[in-house]
Amino acid sequence: MLAGSNARILRYIVVASITVMFFYLFSHSRHDTVPRPVPAPDRVPASTQPTPQSVAAAGRNVDSTQKPIPADNNRQESGSSKSTSASTSSGTSANAPVSMLGVDTGPRANATFVTLARNADVWDIARSIRQVEDRFNRRFNYDWVFLNDKEFDDNFRNITSALVSGTAHYGQIPEEHWSVPEWIDDDKAKKVREDMKERKIIYGDSISYRHMCRFESGFFFQHPIMQNYDFYWRVEPSIELFCDIPKDPFRFMKENGKKYSFTISLLEYVDTIPTLWDSTRKFMENYPEHIAADNSMEFLSDDGGQTYNMCHFWSNFEIGSLEWMRSPAYVDFFNSLDQDGGFFYERWGDAPVHSIAAGILLNKTELHFFDEIAYFHMPFTHCPNDPQARIDLKCHCNPKDNFDWSRYSCTSKYFEINGQQKPDGVD
Repeated sequence: MLAGSNARILRYIVVASITVMFFYLFSHSRHDTVPRPVPAPDRVPASTQPTPQSVAAAGRNVDSTQKPIPADNNRQESGSSKSTSASTSSGTSANAPVSMLGVDTGPRANATFVTLARNADVWDIARSIRQVEDRFNRRFNYDWVFLNDKEFDDNFRNITSALVSGTAHYGQIPEEHWSVPEWIDDDKAKKVREDMKERKIIYGDSISYRHMCRFESGFFFQHPIMQNYDFYWRVEPSIELFCDIPKDPFRFMKENGKKYSFTISLLEYVDTIPTLWDSTRKFMENYPEHIAADNSMEFLSDDGGQTYNMCHFWSNFEIGSLEWMRSPAYVDFFNSLDQDGGFFYERWGDAPVHSIAAGILLNKTELHFFDEIAYFHMPFTHCPNDPQARIDLKCHCNPKDNFDWSRYSCTSKYFEINGQQKPDGVD
């Protein structure tokens, strides 16, 4: 009897204990049963989480026409409501990598990106814009100038303006800058194109390619929109940037007196420029006052200037001084070449034209090799030579793909004439 009573008492104690524990836990739990979403990093209020833009803007002058960059979650909304004449939409996350936060906070240079594109190139250039914005410009908000021999359509304007973080400008090329000049013999030029087609020279029969090369050689910097800037960074469709760019190349160029820079150099196709060096020598004889005292002739010629060794900087990536491009020295150089007709009687490219100009009109100290800007344009890759730099800059390029030390590259020669040390293992 006593044993049964004790058992009932024990059961009551156990039940009471469980009941008390249940009410205790319930009273300390959340009363709303629907879980509340955790704010994404880019939704943290600015007062509690500084963004890379606020860090950079605190120490630099920002163009008053530029708007703040919206967070990633607002990008679509802002992109749909803004004018296509100006763009300001590129997102960033407040928990950006450390290397992204440690940006150059000095004043920006007066500079812009510039792209020559057709309306049909919209998706290829969209890819390039995202590369540049994600790796660099979302923290600096430089403008972007788009140029075309036709009027840009609304689709191109809407897509590209939604991607750039600075202000987008759209310009149409004047007809006189995209046509055959009056001093060119059309029949002679046509025969050249037919001959190059038979010899299967790339773009040998293309008239539009010749217009492009001539425009990039002598007119892009003359466009009214470009008159507003001191430096340019050329960006082509379908390029890739493999590494973060936390420091401002424009500011570097300005502060260090650099006028022209590159990432890839190589040999030109001989059959496209058979008389380009003859025209160059004629210019040097007629304009000795323009030749720089400490020039880079050794980069261009292996025999003291008698012949051209075909070395040039690959101009689909270049950062340069517009002040230099607009100088009497460069303008005289281009006009001299243009009168000789090689853009149409041969197939002179803007890369050797820019390179020869930089090599003879500038001092060595005014040129620069951007090793840290990892770049790809079909089919060549530049990957930084320093292993630690590749880690610090969060690169994803394979150093085995680096074209710098290929037998067809001229970067080794550039290092030699400037007394720069090559990476270990490179002859």
